[in-house]
Amino acid sequence: MPLRIDEERRQTDAWRRYFPSRKYLSRSFVNFLVIPVIFCETALLKYLISQSKSLLAGASAASVVNGACSVFLLTQISSALTAEPIDRTEMALVFAATAVAVMFSYMIANILFERLGQRAHAELRVFITKRVMAADYRHLELIGPARVQSALAEHCTHVAEFFVSFPIILTNAVIVAGCLIYMAVLSWQVFLLAVVVIGFGSLGYHLAHLRAIRHLDAAAEEQDRLFGYFRSLTDGAKELRLNRDKRRAFYDDVLGKSIEMVRRERTFGMSLFIGSASWGNFLIYAFIGMVLFVLVGDVPDRALIMTGFALVFVYMVGPLEALLLNIPRANMAQASAARIDEITRTLSASEAQVDSLPPSLLRSIVLQGVLHRYYHEQSDELFTMGPIDLDFRPGQITFLVGGNGSGKTTLAKLLVGLYPPEEGRILLNGVAVDETNRDHYRQLFSTVFSDFHLFDYLLETGRPDLDTEGNRLLGKLHLHNKVKVKDGAFTTLALSQGQRKRLALVVAYLENRPFFVFDEWAADQDPVFKEVFYRELLPELRAMGKAILVISHDDRYFHLADRLLRMESGCLAFNDQPVMKEITPAAPAVAFDSVV
Repeated sequence: MPLRIDEERRQTDAWRRYFPSRKYLSRSFVNFLVIPVIFCETALLKYLISQSKSLLAGASAASVVNGACSVFLLTQISSALTAEPIDRTEMALVFAATAVAVMFSYMIANILFERLGQRAHAELRVFITKRVMAADYRHLELIGPARVQSALAEHCTHVAEFFVSFPIILTNAVIVAGCLIYMAVLSWQVFLLAVVVIGFGSLGYHLAHLRAIRHLDAAAEEQDRLFGYFRSLTDGAKELRLNRDKRRAFYDDVLGKSIEMVRRERTFGMSLFIGSASWGNFLIYAFIGMVLFVLVGDVPDRALIMTGFALVFVYMVGPLEALLLNIPRANMAQASAARIDEITRTLSASEAQVDSLPPSLLRSIVLQGVLHRYYHEQSDELFTMGPIDLDFRPGQITFLVGGNGSGKTTLAKLLVGLYPPEEGRILLNGVAVDETNRDHYRQLFSTVFSDFHLFDYLLETGRPDLDTEGNRLLGKLHLHNKVKVKDGAFTTLALSQGQRKRLALVVAYLENRPFFVFDEWAADQDPVFKEVFYRELLPELRAMGKAILVISHDDRYFHLADRLLRMESGCLAFNDQPVMKEITPAAPAVAFDSVV
């Protein structure tokens, strides 16, 4: 396999000197029969083929048998037309057996490839999902959800369709090759002419292909952006309905243009393939005319030769057209595979994934010289947060305050391990947190960020009292009349933002980790629930020995904290004790498997 791939690369490099058409040359009609070899260069196809080697081999063998039997059936038809009556009985039995073989081989090949396509679709989604779940959070933020969703939906489908269309390509390639061999048996002069005509048709197909694939790639790239616009269509539904001009501009200038571009690029690319296929058909019919009316003159066995050629030509047009029309599917699959490969390569994972470790005790978390840089939209420049020196202990409520864009949420993401520090280090109980233990370190935290996400299911395993405890907390937060916990899931998520935040708080409570982080939790709550949050829930968590970080702008509650931190331009401006003097002593170290 490596030798074949190296040879393909050498051929491609040589051809590029004559056809300056970048990467698209390797996808041409000339080398469509080695598409699986080209695909094997990508991690994506290696993964798929490794999961279904035996199934792929069996389906391919059935396709080859189907093509060979079809050609043999054609030769029997040709022979039967000029055979003596005495030979017809034996030929009929052979014909019947061959027809049955064609039927069963076709059925087996297509069933196996359909199974292979469905398995490939599922395996692709599993592959991408695992890469997303293992990726560094910062890389996932940079890629964005639209490209990931496009890969899981559109590109996965195109790659899986290749396996469904592959039996058509393989079977018809065998039929076309068999027909050419039969031509050579009938007349080598006609065979040479057929090779010339097919070569000429391949050149035209190749030139059209080079341009068509550029348009398919452009459509695939625009498709990624289109999925982002689809998300805006639902996430921004309120804003679009409240502003007619904005709604019209979004459709006319953004969404509509993107939809039209995908349609235009794909239509033009596929039209080029169809046009080149029509060109190939025209050449076949021109070739038929030349053979029947020019090349085959008054020769011995003229009737046999004419009958054979007529059958071959008529029979070969269908498989050749199917072959040319299904090759674009392979090219779309290759373009989609390249997009998936690009996305999954970007989703790098630098951390060790450890699933089964005993729960960590929280005695202290210390940030030493922690520094992080990122692009800051307000100042339009690279923003530096830090260096930060800070410590947290169980049984302590810390308020983090500051203006918008001062770095509060970024500090929280560094604290919980979503971002690794570019400089400095984080110590858990005196042990440095690095790539080998950062995933385990993150299991200490229950968080409600401002951009939180609610899952339908609570996803808390091993808790027989999950429904009971969840409904108790819903009652405490006055949500029991709107939503219930049933079989480990919320009965509805169609609630206001403030109510959804209360659901997120229920989830955090049920997770019951040693450290709670709340990012502007009370911003969407009415005064009643602000009082409940600051005066009841936070003291209750502190009494349970939890460490708590609250990002807040509610200055009327600052005195309730054990410690008040202020962020200004990425630095801690001061670290002061609030007015409140009755501070609960720090609780002993707690593990995150303790019971609420």
